[in-house]
Amino acid sequence: MRLSPRTTSLLLIGLTALAAAAPSMAGDGRDHRFENHHPRRDQVLDRTQLQNRRITRQVREGELTHAQAHRLRANDARIAGREQYLAGKNGGYITKRQQANLNKRLNGNSHRIGH
Repeated sequence: MRLSPRTTSLLLIGLTALAAAAPSMAGDGRDHRFENHHPRRDQVLDRTQLQNRRITRQVREGELTHAQAHRLRANDARIAGREQYLAGKNGGYITKRQQANLNKRLNGNSHRIGH
């Protein structure tokens, strides 16, 4: 079964949102407020959301094809997944170095999106 690019993009967005919410839904008895609102994590995840809105706008304006949008969203989803993985390994936060690395990857994707 082959999914349309729009369906695939929506699925990736949903999975990213679920991954971001997963720590708060864990029933391990720990307080996850720190993890969900850590400034470095928040900054990285906010950028992925901002880039997703830019991609949507550029598709609507005809500057990106649906295939290009799909690839760009998939890149952002991988970056968000990496952030989740790193935060899970570090007790709910990411280091400055990890944030810088994630931002470098986001910058590369941002340049491919354009303005």
